[in-house]
Amino acid sequence: MAEKILVVEDELVLRETLMYNLVRQGYEVSAAADGLQAVAMARQAPPDLILLDIMLPKMDGFEVCRLLRQELRAPIIMLTARTDEVDKVVGLEVGADDYLTKPFSMRELLARVKAQLRRVRLLREEFAPETSPSAPQLCYGDLALDLERHEVYLCGEPLALKPKEYELLVYLAHHRGKVLSRERLLEEVWGWDFSGGSRTVDVHIRWLREKLETDPADPVRIVTVRGAGYRFEG
Repeated sequence: MAEKILVVEDELVLRETLMYNLVRQGYEVSAAADGLQAVAMARQAPPDLILLDIMLPKMDGFEVCRLLRQELRAPIIMLTARTDEVDKVVGLEVGADDYLTKPFSMRELLARVKAQLRRVRLLREEFAPETSPSAPQLCYGDLALDLERHEVYLCGEPLALKPKEYELLVYLAHHRGKVLSRERLLEEVWGWDFSGGSRTVDVHIRWLREKLETDPADPVRIVTVRGAGYRFEG
């Protein structure tokens, strides 16, 4: 079955160009010209990936991303004509998975799309054995990861994690006690060609610590190994 991609772009020529090239690659493609239409379409027929422009009429891409990220786990690649680092940080905070700055080559965009979809498939395959009825959870004291429901509980209370925070935590938990470099985490959780840089990992680790640690400034669950990366202790 063809993977479904939602293109959200108000510029007609670019929108049609993206759709044409994605269809040629075998994807099932739909498109929205403004933010409100994008949210409605994504809710009605959840896509496997979203290409999302930032500068949109009616509702900008950041708000679209924030709303959909609460409901969908599909990768979101943001398209922006701006290169400001603040935009990238805001995009990460609302749940974007990758960035492309205009103008970009169609070859690069198609490679990013393919990489994000492949990453999702690989994650599903890697974690599938753990989601069997015999092992639906990973538990570390008062911390529990429900791999079937994609939920995390601390002291019995559910934690509100962004999808990338959840994926990062699950990957760390599957490699408990091992030192994982920023580069490896970036490659395995975000994809080998993600353009955000290793700082992205540090930001998400900080967010996880704020939610998991009793004292985020002195973490005991996710510890920093100076010069090497991070280690999950449980």
